[in-house]
Amino acid sequence: MKISAIPYILITTAILVMVAIFAALDFPFGWIFYLTVLGEAFLIFTVFRVLKDAYTTTKTFEDFYEDNPVGRAQ
Repeated sequence: MKISAIPYILITTAILVMVAIFAALDFPFGWIFYLTVLGEAFLIFTVFRVLKDAYTTTKTFEDFYEDNPVGRAQ
């Protein structure tokens, strides 16, 4: 079973929020540095997973916004 990109987005967000919290709480520099490096690696991997995800849709640019389609009559 293929895992979607959503868990990777959540993990990356959690890591980068932890970086901000650790920096605000004056954690040691080593912890913040390595967590930042880990967060950046996860960010690059997450972008790769999102772009390579097998997501398909029937929407086109003519549909405008998904919640307010103006291109096609419903």
